[in-house]
Formats: sequence, C-alpha cells, structure tokens
Amino acid sequence: MKKLIAAAGTALLSLAAASASAADVTLMLNWTPTADHAPLYYAKSQGWFKKEGIDLTIESGRGSAGTAQRVGSGGSPMGIADLPTAMQARGKGADLTAVMVIYANTPQGFYWLKSSGINGPKDFTGRKIGNPPGDAARLMWPAFAKNAGLDAGSVNFVNLSPQAKVAALKAKSVDIISDFYNEHDLKVREFGNDLGFAPWRSVGLNVYGNSIVVNRAFLDKNKDLVAKFVAVTQRAYDACVKSFDPCLQALMADVSGLSADNQRDQWGRIKMLMRDDTTTKVALGAFDAGRVKADYELVGSLIGIDKAFDPATMFTNEFLDQKVRMTGQ
Repeated sequence: MKKLIAAAGTALLSLAAASASAADVTLMLNWTPTADHAPLYYAKSQGWFKKEGIDLTIESGRGSAGTAQRVGSGGSPMGIADLPTAMQARGKGADLTAVMVIYANTPQGFYWLKSSGINGPKDFTGRKIGNPPGDAARLMWPAFAKNAGLDAGSVNFVNLSPQAKVAALKAKSVDIISDFYNEHDLKVREFGNDLGFAPWRSVGLNVYGNSIVVNRAFLDKNKDLVAKFVAVTQRAYDACVKSFDPCLQALMADVSGLSADNQRDQWGRIKMLMRDDTTTKVALGAFDAGRVKADYELVGSLIGIDKAFDPATMFTNEFLDQKVRMTGQ
C-alpha cells in the first residue's frame, strides 16, 4: 500500500511539474470558431498540447487582416490567416511566416439571389457586396475583379458581421455576400434554386487560404515549441479527416451557439478544400513553393506589397511530418 501511495504521489508531482513548466501560448483565429478549427479543440481536449508542454489558449479573431497584424506585431505568437492577406501584412512590416496550410484551395466565393437579376460576376457592377471590413475577400477584391473583367471600383462594399450575411441577403439590404465554401449547404437550404454562387476558382483565382502563421521573432526563440505545436496540429487535422465526430464533440463542448448538423456539413466541404497534389503527396498542411510565389506575384501586381520580400521566406514545411498526408478522393 505504501508503495502504491508513493507511486501515486510521484505521478502527481510529475504531472504538477509538467503543468508548471508548460508554456502559455495564444493562437488567434481568423474568425469565431467553426468546423475548420475543430481539430485544435479536439487536440486540446485530448491533452495533446499539454503533453508537449503547451498550455494553449484559443482566441477568436475578427478577420485575417487583423490576425496577421496582431501576429506580425508580436501581440499574439501564432494565428490563422488567409495567406495572401498575411503577405500584404508582411509587406507592411508584419514579422510573420506560415508553418502549415489549412486551406490548400481558396474557400472564398460570392453568393447572390438569381431573382435579383444577377447571373454571374459580370452583373456585379453597381451592386452592393456585404462582408466584414477585415475580410480577405474585400482585400483581394481587386484580383477577383480583374480576373472577372470588372472595374474594381464598380461595386459598393457594405460592412456586415459574418453572422449577419445571410439575413442581409434575404432582406435584400445587400445584393451579394462573400463567404467561405464551408457554409455552402446552409445557403442552399435557405435559398434553394434562387441561390447564385461563384467561387473564386471560377475566374481562375485559386490562392492559398487559411494558414497557421507564427511571429518570426517568436519562432527564432522558440523553434522546438513551434515544432511541437505544428506536429500536434497536423496530427489533429489528420485525426479529424479520418473521424470527425470526436472533433465535432470537442468543438461543441467548448463553443456555444453552433449547429452540429451545420458543422458536420462544413467539414465535408473543408476536406475538399484541404486536398491538393502537395497535401496528398508531400504532407498534410504542406505548401508548394511555386504556388506561394505565384500568390505573392498576384498580390504584388494587383493589390500591392509595400516592401518587397522573398516569397520563399513566407512559409516553411520543416515542421511537418511527411508520413502524414491528406487522403485522396
């Protein structure tokens, strides 16, 4: 009995020591938590981060632009931001780099009601587009407009919160909304055959989407910690691709106001967005250098990068396990 008590005491002391030595790390999301963030909540609920000495706090964001600026200034060591938006921030002095891609394909798209007389992007001229001011779609609008053959100044943007988009479109206070493909099923249920949709890919614009970005000064000082964070995160996304229900449960347990059915639908779309030749053949979460360079050149030519930098320094795949790959079709 004494041996058992002593062993239990030793275990408790070891656990306390591990907890005391855990590093406090904040990850700022691009927006409020939804299915695409479920793997993070799952890994946290399983104690995977804690086991690696990371006491993770997940903080909601208000758009990729704000998150990129926050991480770039050192206000948060890590975050999730749309890669081209992070590039723009980097050009303005934000000190950040990407360590894992979540959306290998852009999730961005525009939605409208066919009954409004819009048949496609060519009919956007003079219309009102509703989205948040820090949204990547608004920042990247000049690129979409050029590819669609539109004048970038021919539309009017209306500030909307993400939660107000569908209601605003239904009330016709805006003509068009931007949104991630994740939410496609929700809009189909709401508007049926009256729903019009144009993904950015339809005009030949398939930039990298949400990625995990890290403050570069933090990375230089905490390389082992970042390596452990990425390893856990990659493992978590892989686990959720294979079986989403445990991840959904973790998300729903920590985040209020979500519909389980909607989040499950979202995850089905998210898996499609995570899949490309690089994530299936190199590693889940891996970037392709050629695509990163092309995104950089696109941002530079159509939107502008205040201070040029080498796009090869915008990302690293070094922390990803190449044995962990995104599933095929």
